[in-house]
Amino acid sequence: METLKYSIIVHEHSDLSELTKTETSLVDKAKEAAEKSYSPYSNFKVGASVLLDNDEIICGNNQENSAYPSGLCAERVVIFYANAHFPDSHIVAMAVVAKSNNKFTSEPVYPCGSCRQVMNETEVRFKAPIKLILAGDSKIHILDNVSQLLPHGFDKRLLDKK
Repeated sequence: METLKYSIIVHEHSDLSELTKTETSLVDKAKEAAEKSYSPYSNFKVGASVLLDNDEIICGNNQENSAYPSGLCAERVVIFYANAHFPDSHIVAMAVVAKSNNKFTSEPVYPCGSCRQVMNETEVRFKAPIKLILAGDSKIHILDNVSQLLPHGFDKRLLDKK
């Protein structure tokens, strides 16, 4: 028997002043998107923004529905919008923020499993890593790629095996 060990590399920052101008802009856009979230049931507002390789910045937010689980997370909203409108452009970076009790969370909020799967598919599809900027008010976590969050993610390479 062999035991495999995985590690995740997270670059932790204490505030936006430690980020690049582009990273700060993505966090600010994600915060604007969170404010427009439709989340009357959980009151947990999530905003996401992505930078595409064509320099477009696109934003999205979570959309809830009374017929749970018919809603959609902010990360998938923005990825699907980007893929629908710019199908040949890959995502370079994504920022995610969350707001609860009328204030942004102090800790970073990580994507759910379904979002991780979609993000992983996007990296595999475009053969390009997506930098993740997960921002809270007191901590910001930056990951160099999504695959760290979903080792052994399911993707089309598994479907191609015969």
